[in-house]
Amino acid sequence: MIVGEALQKARRKLRAVGIQDADLEAEVILRHVLCVDRAAFYASLIEHMSAGEEESFSHLLERRLTREPLAYILGKKEFYGLTFKVNRDVLIPRQETELLVEKAMEFARSRGEACALSIADVGTGSGAIAIALACHLPWAKIYATDVSSKALGTARENCRRYGVEHKTHFLVGDILNPLTEPVDLIVTNLPYVRSENLSKMDPELLFEPREALDGGLDGLDVIRRLISQAPGYLRSSGGLILELDPPQVEAVKGLAWKAFPGADISVVKDLSDLDRVVMVNLGKR
Repeated sequence: MIVGEALQKARRKLRAVGIQDADLEAEVILRHVLCVDRAAFYASLIEHMSAGEEESFSHLLERRLTREPLAYILGKKEFYGLTFKVNRDVLIPRQETELLVEKAMEFARSRGEACALSIADVGTGSGAIAIALACHLPWAKIYATDVSSKALGTARENCRRYGVEHKTHFLVGDILNPLTEPVDLIVTNLPYVRSENLSKMDPELLFEPREALDGGLDGLDVIRRLISQAPGYLRSSGGLILELDPPQVEAVKGLAWKAFPGADISVVKDLSDLDRVVMVNLGKR
């Protein structure tokens, strides 16, 4: 099969099952099979694919037609300028979560490099948040917790890829329980989808770990537990940064006020101008 014909075939099939970015995804799958960059890909449209390339392409395309997420098919996902290994043991990092990393770095830098800062990424999954912070904050000590030992296995692989295993400590356990000492900052993207909404979302979500998405009846089951535990795990001038579904923000602000009376609590909007992140700063009380 000629590369250009394979591209058109993939585009048609992906459009037929309702994939929004069908044209781009068809190209990405083909480039992955051919191991070429975009310039080389478009220069090869009239070339013939080998039998092995055709077989691999057909297999990956069929997986995507079942609505398996592209990131799982490729085995990787870019996040905050880094490329992370992903599989069905971990949630796929989202672009909106990069805001969480930015705000955590602002908090850390406001304390200065002379401060021996410690940060806990709770529910680390692939390790994307923890590793991004470790790469950009070389003076900070990073803890990364997850209830899933399989997820932590993937996170450790990603950590070794970027050479930050000496400063990133992976701990298995529920929420904050694995921490053995207070930290300066807790950063988290815990499950916040209402249970009843899971079946109404894109079919791709069915491939992701349910425990990384399902936040219970109101979406706040795990977040509520974290906030109630946080006072025992944060230093007196510490901070807490949470990613949320926009409709949950006011409820979470209320929970934070009860747990941390008098703390400075602020809300950060995402690129779509939606309330996305709640920040609790104890140092401004």
